[in-house]
Amino acid sequence: MTLSDQARATDMTVATLWRYPVKSMMGEELNGADITTAGLLGDRVYALVDAETGKVISAKNPKKWPNFFAFRAAFTTPPSLYRVQPVWISLPDGTVLRSDESNINEKLSDVLGHKVKLQTQSPQDPTLEQYWPEFAGEANEISTEAVAGDAQKGTFFDYATLHLLTTSSIEAMQELYPQGRFEVRRFRPNIMIDTAGQKGFVENDWVGKIIRLGNELRLQITDPCPRCVMPTLAQGDLPADSGLFKHAIAKNSPMVPFANKELPSVGVYARVLQSGWVKRGDSISIEN
Repeated sequence: MTLSDQARATDMTVATLWRYPVKSMMGEELNGADITTAGLLGDRVYALVDAETGKVISAKNPKKWPNFFAFRAAFTTPPSLYRVQPVWISLPDGTVLRSDESNINEKLSDVLGHKVKLQTQSPQDPTLEQYWPEFAGEANEISTEAVAGDAQKGTFFDYATLHLLTTSSIEAMQELYPQGRFEVRRFRPNIMIDTAGQKGFVENDWVGKIIRLGNELRLQITDPCPRCVMPTLAQGDLPADSGLFKHAIAKNSPMVPFANKELPSVGVYARVLQSGWVKRGDSISIEN
């Protein structure tokens, strides 16, 4: 990083934070959050598990779970380090359920048309199904992917405990595909960073570096975040748009260390080195 890049980096700030209490459901936008070595407090604490296959349910397989992004989850009270708090689950028809209802599994199974279980602990050697639109109709259109490769055992993260995205990446994709709607919620980050006018997919250059957010939080940036079909799916008032991937996301294919190959990616994964409270407006600096 050049001296001028370092100067601009000191102008970067936290734009917003996001928590997703139930994996693959819509989540909560936050003004501030505790971030621990286990990730943003309350993030992906719950997930649904397919009772038939034992796989973690994910919007990455929209052929089987076509309206999962129409579900929304929010904590009934602020999450705690010491116990799992219940969550509200809003269904596509507006019905609101509570996770600690005695028949929550039956109600969710009825809505989804499959027998499911709401869990706070992942199965042994957890996996999920991922749909690959480029292989539609072929034998390999659905793959089985491991869960929590760089996160604590028993958690529901796709790979790492924390995911960061920058305003410059959103702007770069918008320039590549002007007719698309590139909004933060399509990409489901935990921390959205205002990069103060920098251009392009700037976080690609952060991989392997340590960044500080606010007064305490220190993160090791480990990998770019590979992308699949999820950002192209409909979410609330955002329409489905396969062009988002082809014309924008696929134009950025950095080397992804954990996969040992170049992959279409947006944003980066991070490992927490030092816990801390982070809020909107906190400054961000790159340490090395």
